[in-house]
Amino acid sequence: MTAQLSKLRLAALNIDGVLLNDTFSPVIHHFVTSRGGSYTADLERRVFSQPQLVAGRELAAALNLRISPQETIDLYLRERERLLREHPVRVRDGAAELLVRLRRAGLRTVCYGGLDASHFQRHLGDLAHLFDAPGYVCTNDFRPGIREITTAIFGLRHDEVLFVDDVARVGEAARELDVAFVGFPSDFPHGFQRQLMEAAGVRHLIGSAHELDEALLHRLDAEAVGGVVWGEREREPAA
Repeated sequence: MTAQLSKLRLAALNIDGVLLNDTFSPVIHHFVTSRGGSYTADLERRVFSQPQLVAGRELAAALNLRISPQETIDLYLRERERLLREHPVRVRDGAAELLVRLRRAGLRTVCYGGLDASHFQRHLGDLAHLFDAPGYVCTNDFRPGIREITTAIFGLRHDEVLFVDDVARVGEAARELDVAFVGFPSDFPHGFQRQLMEAAGVRHLIGSAHELDEALLHRLDAEAVGGVVWGEREREPAA
């Protein structure tokens, strides 16, 4: 029997890259390089986990496209659908087992991402029973969404939640709010998220869903209890 956690109450998991395979990095890479652009860490930082119109603006600027941010996103989404016919979306190995493990530890679970809820229903509908209402949160209007999911939707404190994401920018936001975070960077060979997470000071990095096991969950919980999810805080000098 899985031992219950003491502090953490909710696990919020990004849909693409954590529960589903990473289909964004390869498509964005192709979108950029096929048009003669340079695919860099800075571009990933400016595009990943941003509202769609912000990402569209950044991509258009990087490629000198004389179209609007929305037209850029529409073009990107059409290209994405075409490329996904060859490399379809799939549930990641160990994702279902991870959800069961989280729930057995006493955590509520929710999924979030930048696409609308039809994306969740289409690809994770068979696992919907493993999530708590609302099941899926579209964060396009308030990315990365840590504050909103934690407080507005679930009514929890920042030290009661765990976020699992494949984008360093989300880890940076978690650090600002002192929220427990596990980085699950893509293994896409042209990507930069692992090094960006390391630069951001992300303490817990995994390469598969299986690595977020009971031992790591209890370590994260103990860190939340001690208020050290991002390491020891600097102490104020004595008066």
